Amino acid sequence: MTPAAATPTAGSLDALADLVATSRSLVVLTGAGCSTGSGIPDYRDEHGAWKHARPVLLPDFLRDPQVRQRYWGRSIVGWPRFAAAAPNAGHRALAALGHAGHVSALVTQNVDRLHQRAGSDAAIDLHGRLDRVECLGCRAELSRADLQLRLESLNPGWEPPAAAPGPDGDAQLAGADFGRFQVPACSQCGGILKPAVVFFGESIPAATRRAATAAFARADAVLVVGSSLMVYSGYALVRDAARRNVPVACIGLGRTRADDLLSLLVAADCAGALTALATRLGV
Repeated sequence: MTPAAATPTAGSLDALADLVATSRSLVVLTGAGCSTGSGIPDYRDEHGAWKHARPVLLPDFLRDPQVRQRYWGRSIVGWPRFAAAAPNAGHRALAALGHAGHVSALVTQNVDRLHQRAGSDAAIDLHGRLDRVECLGCRAELSRADLQLRLESLNPGWEPPAAAPGPDGDAQLAGADFGRFQVPACSQCGGILKPAVVFFGESIPAATRRAATAAFARADAVLVVGSSLMVYSGYALVRDAARRNVPVACIGLGRTRADDLLSLLVAADCAGALTALATRLGV
């Protein structure tokens, strides 16, 4: 959901503070709206529609070398900005709430690791992490920073047209010719390299799914922050909690897939609302 300069009402913040204060096992689920304050764009507008072209599908990435050229050609441009992003006040407020005992588990749909950098060390990365790369052949791993050096070495002078930052650590490049872009293979087995994130069309790793499901099964309240819940993995966790009569609150702007399940909506910018919430709770 798209954040904006919106101030939450005192009543909605008071209701949210009461919910958090009385919960013994609050689970927080965050989405792209939590990181827009760090300069990382989100995916959807306030109506839940895509702002950009749909992300790459895993079957296309595996099948078509040209898709991999376009993916890594955009990624080499977008990665420096993505890697330089820092946690914002919303990330820090959630970490502080966790340290104060108000958050029992934090599950994020984001792949930027900003929650961990803010101090939420036990955050569950539902969709993986962009700072790691894995080989689909031998399962070797390397850092995305190291791969950036290889990409730059293979593609000296790669200077596509002016780019707008993309939500997946890539860039929106209009009119770029990727035909000569060189994509590195695994240095150990020659296999296909892929960021350690869950692509559209790919299943969440079983261990991650179990951890997130277990956290939500223990929840006596759920707080959604900055997510439209249009992606089924996050929506299903929230839906199942609501079916058990667990109250679900949401901070964000625009519609969500779970609007009919919400007990409370705080229509506001995520960072501002979370900071105000922490203040109300004396954190």
